[in-house]
Amino acid sequence: MGVMDFLNYLGKDVDVVMDRPLGSKHPKHGFVYPVNYGFVPNTVSGDGEELDAYVLGEHKPLEKFTGVVKALIHRTNDNDDKLVVMRKDKNYTIQQIAALVEFQEIYFASEIYYLDENKHIVSEKFYNGSPI
Repeated sequence: MGVMDFLNYLGKDVDVVMDRPLGSKHPKHGFVYPVNYGFVPNTVSGDGEELDAYVLGEHKPLEKFTGVVKALIHRTNDNDDKLVVMRKDKNYTIQQIAALVEFQEIYFASEIYYLDENKHIVSEKFYNGSPI
């Protein structure tokens, strides 16, 4: 999936099925998920799997969630981009999003795309969890 296709998800409602709810451990690397993490059914990401999504602003483990794609994380050194999904009334800045997903994104170079209050796409690049 190219970045332009990926950007079409911004502002859209999606359903997320959690395969790693808040508090669960990564099956391979053993770290604990401080946020709900899952996938959007019937989609395909660059890695050939379903498109992954971080669900932010929900503070209990979830099985499913329907929300709005508020941001996108495009990994520039990997092919597994991520959606950032929240309730419609919830908003985080790019820096807050980066901090909340750093537990996993720290290992990648990425660019976070976000719709600002005027519906303009803004972005910021990160490497190992820090802005560049």
